[in-house]
Amino acid sequence: MKAIGFKACHEVTHPEALLDLDIPAPAEPTGHDMLVEVRAMSVNPVDTKRRRSEEPKDGPRILGFDAAGVVRAVGPLCTLFRPGEEVFYAGVVNRPGSNAELQLVDERIVGRKPKSLSFAEAAAMPLTTITAWEGLHDRLGIHEGAGEGQALLVVGGAGGVGSMVIQIARQRTALTIVATASRPETAAWCRELGAHHVVDHRQDIAAQLKAIGVKPRYVFSTNTTARNWDQIVASVAPQGAIVLIESQAPIDARQLMPKSVSLHWELMFTRAIFGTPDMIEQHRLLDAVAELVEHGRIRTTMTRNLGPMTAARLREAHALVESGTM
Repeated sequence: MKAIGFKACHEVTHPEALLDLDIPAPAEPTGHDMLVEVRAMSVNPVDTKRRRSEEPKDGPRILGFDAAGVVRAVGPLCTLFRPGEEVFYAGVVNRPGSNAELQLVDERIVGRKPKSLSFAEAAAMPLTTITAWEGLHDRLGIHEGAGEGQALLVVGGAGGVGSMVIQIARQRTALTIVATASRPETAAWCRELGAHHVVDHRQDIAAQLKAIGVKPRYVFSTNTTARNWDQIVASVAPQGAIVLIESQAPIDARQLMPKSVSLHWELMFTRAIFGTPDMIEQHRLLDAVAELVEHGRIRTTMTRNLGPMTAARLREAHALVESGTM
């Protein structure tokens, strides 16, 4: 089958950063696995980080997490889907990815593709949607309909995860949502998605929050730089809660002790990597989001469609993600 992968780590400008390949097709699905014909995929920061840092050991590495496609075959333990059904999902880091014609994926982390979206529009959503949903509901413990009189600060509101946090929080909670953005167009995007207020994360976040009279009980940070961390600590309310999704910058959690603030990590791959007993929750949440999309309450965050999948186009997509402005 056709696939796109890499044999050695390179910068995205290198012609062999990603290569068009012809590799063996996956074996017949077993257990809870399904064989999916990939119709569309999208690129996330995790793709670019792994391309730059993880040298392949046993042949070329096939990346790709977000995907939308059609079920071609199911394993003997599958009960959720049948061949011919359209699905979307985010895969897992320790298995071959979606940058290929065919992919094996566990049905318990797969949702039905929203009927109102194209494959490309659907493929833009799973990883960021799962991260946002789990961060809000499972890590911060904000239940559907809760949050009246309380506020959520979304650091990096215009990015992929931030865009989904804003939408899910606006549609499923009563929270006042404050997003951070640094450009007029990204601030407008956050408001369009449902943010009640937007502040500039290049300026003093705590001072801006004070000016609009908001003290967030919850913080969802999608980009935790050392400077952002100090701002988050200053901004969060006493006895509040913070969720982080990346660990690039060192942070001092001891700063949270005076306010008795809790700190949570969210990694949407955790359930699939460890095969947790509640792994099927990712299937359920993706199905719930599909319904919200079909009712016009949540929208896809796709902004660019680069066309048919080739190594050259995928290198372009990686470069766009690495620019930090998508």
